[in-house]
Amino acid sequence: MTGDSARAEFLAWLATERRASPHTLEAYGRDVAEFLGFLTQHHGAEPDLAALGALTPADLRAFLALRAKEGAGNATRARQLAAIRSFLRFLARRHGIAPLAIGAMRGPKRVQPVPRALNRADARAAGTEIGDVHHPERPEFQAARDVALFTLLYGCGLRISEALGLNIADAPLPGSDAALRILGKGGKTRLVPVLPVVRQAMAGWMAHRGGALPDEPLFLGARGKRLDPAVAQRTLRDYRRLAGLPEHATPHALRHSFATHLLAGGADLRAIQELLGHASLSTTQRYVAVDAEGLLATWRMAHPRSD
Repeated sequence: MTGDSARAEFLAWLATERRASPHTLEAYGRDVAEFLGFLTQHHGAEPDLAALGALTPADLRAFLALRAKEGAGNATRARQLAAIRSFLRFLARRHGIAPLAIGAMRGPKRVQPVPRALNRADARAAGTEIGDVHHPERPEFQAARDVALFTLLYGCGLRISEALGLNIADAPLPGSDAALRILGKGGKTRLVPVLPVVRQAMAGWMAHRGGALPDEPLFLGARGKRLDPAVAQRTLRDYRRLAGLPEHATPHALRHSFATHLLAGGADLRAIQELLGHASLSTTQRYVAVDAEGLLATWRMAHPRSD
């Protein structure tokens, strides 16, 4: 059996038995094909089952080193190693080739990107001004909805899915000091304090929801169903272009801004972790890097000897 035939059999197995997505099939198929092409050049002949069974960890390291030289990033090479590992394990089970001792091989470390936050003025504007600037001819209820939604995202640091998962009974309204109960990732519940400005924005939206039942969605789309995240993302994208906000002004950037501005104001990192619903403190610690970058930028602008 040739390497290409083994690759085809592997992809068929992924599709039928593992029910892999088309995206996974495309990515794994491309990754294994690149590896087989590398082996053809590396060993001077197209690999067959015997050649694949005789591979060593050094062969994989050579492939990953070449990909790095060609400009492939850490995430790409880590995915390729995972695809090759899955391919070789499939061949070991299906055709009895000697299993390659690659279980202990560590892939390239994936560097978590530093969250990109907005400055305070832009983050506030995304909530308070979006009802005025974005498509003034639209219905008033949509403007009130968007003000309430984006004020909530920045004021409480919610994920867009968490905000859009709220029901009428969850709406934080004026006259109450109750914290907002959020069901986050992994079914974990957390309590988030609510600022008066968030309650006021929510009251403006609720004025358009008279008669709504407690278990109905809090945020509705134009057709009366729960608002789709893609619609919210498009709304903010259109607004940022009209208002001249940076391209990274997205719903999730408002969550980043919430955390970054709390940290800059002296909030404890553990407290921010609880407010964001992070399972690991290491995830929250990324905001320390954001704050440090902001301090450095301020120093460069203000220090008389920074040039």
